[in-house]
Amino acid sequence: MIQVYDSLTRQMAPFKPHIPGHVSIYTCGVTPYDHSHIGHARPAVVWDVIRRHLRRRGYVVTFVQNFTDIDDKIIRRAEELGRPVDDLATEYMAEYHQILDHLGVMPPDYAPRVTENIGPIVEYIEALIQKGKAYAARGDVYFRVKSDPEYGRLSGRKLEDMLEGVRVEVEPGKEYPGDFALWKSAGAGEPAWPSPWGPGRPGWHIECSAMSMRYLGAHFDMHGGGMDLIFPHHENERAQSRAYLEDEAVTLWVHSGLITRGDVKMSKSLKNGVTLGELLDQFPPHVLRTYLLSVHYRSPLDFDERYIQDWSRALSRIDRLWQDVREAPPARDVADGDWAETLVGFEEQFLAALDDDFNTARAFAIVFDMVNAAHRGIDQGNGEMARGLARRNLAVADDILGFLPEQPGTGAMDEALLQSVVSARDGARRERNWAFSDALRTILTDAGYEVLDGADGTRVHRRSLHDTN
Repeated sequence: MIQVYDSLTRQMAPFKPHIPGHVSIYTCGVTPYDHSHIGHARPAVVWDVIRRHLRRRGYVVTFVQNFTDIDDKIIRRAEELGRPVDDLATEYMAEYHQILDHLGVMPPDYAPRVTENIGPIVEYIEALIQKGKAYAARGDVYFRVKSDPEYGRLSGRKLEDMLEGVRVEVEPGKEYPGDFALWKSAGAGEPAWPSPWGPGRPGWHIECSAMSMRYLGAHFDMHGGGMDLIFPHHENERAQSRAYLEDEAVTLWVHSGLITRGDVKMSKSLKNGVTLGELLDQFPPHVLRTYLLSVHYRSPLDFDERYIQDWSRALSRIDRLWQDVREAPPARDVADGDWAETLVGFEEQFLAALDDDFNTARAFAIVFDMVNAAHRGIDQGNGEMARGLARRNLAVADDILGFLPEQPGTGAMDEALLQSVVSARDGARRERNWAFSDALRTILTDAGYEVLDGADGTRVHRRSLHDTN
């Protein structure tokens, strides 16, 4: 059974989805006001591995990751650059998607934007007011934190301690300094949407409560994000959802550790982050991806280019074996010996490591042990069997961890051609021209892409090299 650490209870818990065989996941995405940095990549890669492992274990996974595309930071940044807010957000969202594609991260099933969900957010706020959990004040709407007796449980904070020793001037209309905004009235010239309380925009926290319910239902299995989101974002989100549902919305809260540089958190606001574009100019995507998986997802990861170089050298051991075994036929016989036991039992041990709270560090240790065992088998004259088993094992592990580099000549399309084929296929499907649609699917799959059909059209992502072998 899969065991997952729950941030709310602070203990391991057996994973039991609400709907047998189906997993529903919501994670907080980025606020697209600047270039994405490595701190944004870590949770994305972690959740990609979680999704791939759950899928390997036989689950159907529905994954939602939002974009906070309206926010004070975006507005200020757009003003600095003299650009429309929507254009700025759309540009950085596209960059984020492109870079995650380079890192082998599957696209989410749904990627809702706050600005496309204003209606459901307003309805959610209205319901909280009707329940007496929120109140309007001078065009703003605030949540009553004292209405939730469990407020602070997720973050381990007491409400009275949050304001102790701090002089807080209560904003006009606020009943209590700790109450937080659900709706913010618009300032002069700011983007705004109509509401019962006047023109404005959603507060930061309400968006996730409303959008998770819209796309996953009232109750879902896992909510993810970085540990820096536990307070105030996820604490406030949990309070809203409990008030709305009179029940817990989330079964398991799952948080990834932060990336630090000299023990200081990397962030855009601190201006100490390294952009993903800069790192991808220095390191191959598979090296950067797997460096983010080299420690357990809940542990902090200290960033240093030298550490990535060391990790790249370690990965080269796996790649050299892959080059040797990638054309090997399946093993027919199994010899005796510790090396053979390691190769034969690899998949069970590898998946068991990931069953234990998605322990990628342990999973990689098992991969490296298997690589060593394969070399021992080859050196002892059992090359055919060792190569056949190693090929199978590397394919299994790479499908989840993504440690093998893309090879030249694999047929990948440039971005413009890929989008052209996808657009043509969507058009063929709308016109019910199934023969042409199928022909375009074949072109995409032959080029190494997995093709997914959904209500929003064709979605594609690069497959592992071995998937077609």
